[in-house]
Amino acid sequence: MSVFTVEMASLWNSLAMFILMAVIVVGDAANVTYDGRSLIINGQHKILFSGSIHYPRSTPQMWPSLIAKAKSGGIDVIDTYVFWNIHEPQQGQFDFSGRRDIVKFIKEIQSQGLYVCLRIGPFIQGEWSYGGLPFWLHNVQGIVFRTDNEPFKYHMNRYAQMIVKLMKSEKLYASQGGPIILSQIENEYGMVGRAFRQEGKSYVKWAAKLAVELETGVPWVMCKQDDAPDPVINACNGRQCGETFKGPNSPNKPAIWTENWTSFYQTYGEEPLRRSAEDIAFQVALFIAKNGSFVNYYMYHGGTNFGRNASQFVTTSYYDEAPLDEYGLLRQPKWGHLKELHAAVKLCEEPLLSGLQTTISLGKLQTAFMFGKKEDLCAVFLVNQEKFKSTVQFLNSSYLLSPKSISILPDCKNVAFNTAKVNTQYNTRTREPRQNLSSPHMWEEFTETVPSFSETSIRSESLLEHMNTTQDTSDYLWQITRFQQPEGAPSILRVIHLGHVLHAFINGRFIGSMHGTFKERRFLLDKKLSLNSGTNNIALLSVMVGLPNSGAHLERRVTGSRSVNVWNGKHALYFNNYSWGYQVGLQGEKFHVYTENGAAKVQWKHYRDSQSQPLTWYKASFDTPEGKDPVALNLGSMGKGAAWVNGQSIGRYWVSFHTSKGSPSQIWYHIPRSFLKASRNLLVILEEEREGNPLGITIDTVSVTEVCGHVSTSHHPPVISWRRKGHNRNKHRHLKHLYDRRPKVQLQCSNGRKISKVLFASFGTPNGNCWSYSVGKCHSPNSLAVIQKACLSKRRCSVAVWNKTFGGDSCPHTVKSLLVHAQCS
Repeated sequence: MSVFTVEMASLWNSLAMFILMAVIVVGDAANVTYDGRSLIINGQHKILFSGSIHYPRSTPQMWPSLIAKAKSGGIDVIDTYVFWNIHEPQQGQFDFSGRRDIVKFIKEIQSQGLYVCLRIGPFIQGEWSYGGLPFWLHNVQGIVFRTDNEPFKYHMNRYAQMIVKLMKSEKLYASQGGPIILSQIENEYGMVGRAFRQEGKSYVKWAAKLAVELETGVPWVMCKQDDAPDPVINACNGRQCGETFKGPNSPNKPAIWTENWTSFYQTYGEEPLRRSAEDIAFQVALFIAKNGSFVNYYMYHGGTNFGRNASQFVTTSYYDEAPLDEYGLLRQPKWGHLKELHAAVKLCEEPLLSGLQTTISLGKLQTAFMFGKKEDLCAVFLVNQEKFKSTVQFLNSSYLLSPKSISILPDCKNVAFNTAKVNTQYNTRTREPRQNLSSPHMWEEFTETVPSFSETSIRSESLLEHMNTTQDTSDYLWQITRFQQPEGAPSILRVIHLGHVLHAFINGRFIGSMHGTFKERRFLLDKKLSLNSGTNNIALLSVMVGLPNSGAHLERRVTGSRSVNVWNGKHALYFNNYSWGYQVGLQGEKFHVYTENGAAKVQWKHYRDSQSQPLTWYKASFDTPEGKDPVALNLGSMGKGAAWVNGQSIGRYWVSFHTSKGSPSQIWYHIPRSFLKASRNLLVILEEEREGNPLGITIDTVSVTEVCGHVSTSHHPPVISWRRKGHNRNKHRHLKHLYDRRPKVQLQCSNGRKISKVLFASFGTPNGNCWSYSVGKCHSPNSLAVIQKACLSKRRCSVAVWNKTFGGDSCPHTVKSLLVHAQCS
């Protein structure tokens, strides 16, 4: 080829690449339809893996990394709710700035080549305050939420039209060249539909009609709605949709799993509910084997419930056990194990979607789901639902199936992946204190004063309901009354309260607190007190920890004090119909003392360690830790309250509410780096309780500093080895192929770290697991040296679990494994 021709070819290649990039950025309109097998995009059936990432639960600065990590984990689609109450906090006033910038979020997804599932709702639940409904909706005359009610339907229609119009104006639907391929109307209505009877059924039909008439050009789904009207697709939510989903309500609709719970949300006072990577993988593989074609992980990244957005009793940290943790770090082995699963399923995509399926019984609880019949187009899922391992015969070959597992064979012969065998690494998070705020000189304090009856602006001759009075402008509601007492006497104050927390004061003096729980909001405050002769003042501070977010008739929910009386040993004085004064919010909230300007409006005093009072604001400053690791506020020494950094709320905390095992539900609170300045960051804490000690607060960084792998010779090679060429005449290549087709321990450090130390290495029969181990009876003396040579000073390393790797077989006829624990720095 001449020089001219080479140059022309190079120019052509550059031009072609430019055109390709332009197509990716601008996007071609895509025709999205479906049939009984799957979604169809531009004429191609698709098996799609989706991950929920909610834009307001992270920051715009985090979005690119979160999306990139999801894509690297084999995710095709990013799923998000649309949060009505943050976009229209006041009727007719809209906000799409900062963390609310849904258009920017979707465009970032598009720029990385992924699709979007947009769950408009408008009711979303999602452990989000009031189910995402703006509280002003509560005040619309005659309204009944989520039923065939004209006022509700009017506002729902207006909102849905507004969101769809916004998406269309930015050309974000696939029909316009955008990434949105699927939308959802309503959310889990099947859980409340019975409460509304016939009106509920007509509402579902109306909602479906509304969605279709919005003409987005992409399909719609309803989750947990078995009777979703055509053409809306009914979808499954839950942990075990591979076993529990009844299937599409029409043979022309695909099987879609809109929420595969990767763990579970946590509430204050409750033990966390965890879910293993193996269990998630089993259910996903089973769902795919039963013709499932779309699986969404809820959550793939949970994030942070900033401000007051968490629903009742839900912790500020949300789904921290997801494949990407609260800070956006990989949660291993969950992220890596699911990545391997996705890769294995994609190897089977062509036979899976060929339409040829055979189900073969291999035993009482063993089944083969076979797809395709041609030798070069065949895949099978071997399912063992027993709690014990089982050997089965399939196509004249024998397979040992692990307990409660599914083996995926992309060629109907060789196992590429088993849901119960984890090849990927494990890791642990380390939180390192970077700045200690232990000096009293660092802190200033400002204590709330208990308002008097004459200072209240709202009056009532009866006890008012909390939410209706505060209108969701604050967690706090003062309710105050006064009465005459002929003579001083010891008495008992009794208050029946409907969630969540109550602080009681008599004549300005704090006498005690009480709170409910997530499962039982109703509680009794019963406190001894001494009354004065003459006028006495009762001041009750009712506190909400998030609004309710689920169930029928949210608009009817009541909270706050339901009965108040004082018992003096002889008779009770009832205050339900007394004259009460109310004040919404705290003085510090009114002045915005968590901002630089607001802090100057009140008189701060030097911190006094020995005179802690309830309802005290604390103020300090700190410098931003160096590096890129996520930053967290350690509030382990505090009680209950809220925290702000540079005027931005990082959420509520409730460290004093312990679980049944005696541990706080959450100690560390995420401070996104985008909230921070280089130095002199303003930290403001509102502490409700007397026991909170700000001198124990530290500014920490969060990182993965230790990684571990534990893989046996019975494991399968990494799925990526299936994509490499097989036998090669070149001896070196052939040996490399043999090496590649072995099980491996693969270790990788993050955030620029490298493997600095091998803490443990044993090839043979090591005892225990990644976090508790010892050398077993069979151990290769070369183990440490081999691992050090392969891994030290490297960001990632891979070591085959193979006798030749370690210089021979020290214990023949034994299934051996390799356990490596290393430090990253």
